[in-house]
Amino acid sequence: MLIAGLGNPGREYERTRHNVGWLVVDELARRASTSFRSKFNGKLAETRLAEQRVILLEPETYMNESGRSIGPALAFYKLPPAELLVVHDDIDLEEGKLQARLGGGLAGHNGLKSIAQVLGTNEFLRLRIGVGRPGPGDRRSVADFVLSGFEPHVDLDALVGRAGDVAETLVSDGLDEAIRRTWG
Repeated sequence: MLIAGLGNPGREYERTRHNVGWLVVDELARRASTSFRSKFNGKLAETRLAEQRVILLEPETYMNESGRSIGPALAFYKLPPAELLVVHDDIDLEEGKLQARLGGGLAGHNGLKSIAQVLGTNEFLRLRIGVGRPGPGDRRSVADFVLSGFEPHVDLDALVGRAGDVAETLVSDGLDEAIRRTWG
C-alpha cells in the first residue's frame, strides 16, 4: 500500500489545515522509525506498518499537482489505485472528524482532482480529516482558511495521532474496520 499525505512544501504551510495529510504521514514515519528520501517529486519512505509493507509519500508538487508525484510512485511500485490511501484535509467535515472511504466525489479538492486525473479513476482509498469551514463573521476565503493554522482549542497532535491510528487500522484490518473506528 502507498499512503500519500497531501500538503504544500514550505515552512509557511507546515502546521496549516491544508497540510494535515503531511502531518499524518510524518506521524506514521515516526512510529515506524523511518526517514524520508527525495523521490517522485516528493519525500518517500519504505517501511512496515502492522506487519505490512507500506510506502509513505509526501508530494512536494504543491497540493494542486499531487497527481504528478503519486501517479509515478504507484506505477514504479506496480500498485493499483485501490492500494493507494490519500490522507487529506476536508472542509466539508466538521473540525476534528475523521472519515475513511473508498472512492466518492472530489468535492472541489484540487489535490484529489489532480490524483484522479492522473490515475484515470476516483476509486482510491481516502482518509478525510475534517478541518471545518470559516465560521460566521470570518471573512477569509476558503483558500485562506485552509492555508491558515488550526485554532488554539484544537489539539492538533491528538488529531494527527487519531488519524495515524485509523491509517494503521486500514493497513492491518481493512477498510471496514477503519470505517468503524473513525469516530470524531
